[in-house]
Amino acid sequence: MNVAVTDAELVERYPDVALDHDNKAQWKGFLSHRLLIAHCGDCDHWFNPPRPMCPRCWADLVEHHEVSGRGRVQWFTLLFQGQGAALHDEADHPTIAVVVELEEQPGLRVTSTLIGCPAGEVACDMAVELDWQDFEGAPIPVFRPVGSKNTTKGGYG
Repeated sequence: MNVAVTDAELVERYPDVALDHDNKAQWKGFLSHRLLIAHCGDCDHWFNPPRPMCPRCWADLVEHHEVSGRGRVQWFTLLFQGQGAALHDEADHPTIAVVVELEEQPGLRVTSTLIGCPAGEVACDMAVELDWQDFEGAPIPVFRPVGSKNTTKGGYG
């Protein structure tokens, strides 16, 4: 699904996000359930968060390309308070915040939420895959353990 989204529509869908010229392609990708990551056309380096020039070679030939969404948990923390925790059906289920290293390149990482996994089972180096959840009317990328079934109803879970 590749839908053209105007900047005004993007701001309307993600009103609390600090959108700018460098990250708007990534956020527009979210609306079509595509994880777009900045990529340098000169040195073939992937990087996140997006920047106007490559942090490796300083070239300004930066484009956003879709990645596989597969990776491994590099580190995690359990959040028992805050916006994500407030969305749970049961107060004793923490939000699992994760940093995932994507398979496209060593060191290419994204921060997100882990779903479909009890807090006691999350582990560093766990294989995960991309999933999507609706948060306040707009999709956001989340991860789940490889092979786990999508049983979420929206929000963080």
